[in-house]
Amino acid sequence: MSPIAMGGPALFLGGETYVALVRPELDPADPGVRRAAEEAGVSPEEFAGPGDVWALMLDWADDEQGEGGGFELPGLRDIEAEDFAERLRAALTAGGRFTVEAGAVLRLDARPVGEDYAFTARITPPDGDAEAFLILETDPVPLATLLADLEEFRGSLA
Repeated sequence: MSPIAMGGPALFLGGETYVALVRPELDPADPGVRRAAEEAGVSPEEFAGPGDVWALMLDWADDEQGEGGGFELPGLRDIEAEDFAERLRAALTAGGRFTVEAGAVLRLDARPVGEDYAFTARITPPDGDAEAFLILETDPVPLATLLADLEEFRGSLA
């Protein structure tokens, strides 16, 4: 099957190892979506969904195999995603070490690495199990890239 093109706002923090806040929007007219819907036995519109559900995605690689995952963030609204991005931008602009949280599911501890920033992400699935969490160290990203990505993300929410 060919890749499915996804649109919608997305904020990736890290490099090959990352955490991302995304709101996928699938186009029912996309040939990949149409094929996937046919294979799933549903209409392309049903397969694409409403495009208003936020998700937290993460990806990391270890020496043996690539790993990753994610989960939906029910009830997250665009205004909350924008608030998180603004608080992250303000902290990056201020410099130094800092912590920014996105509700109970994501806590980012940021630290400068030369001209770059790296994050330690504490991820807790929204199912209420505070014991089931993952700690992920992202790859460092240049500060200028982070700030540009944050502005693009915030602009995509407008």
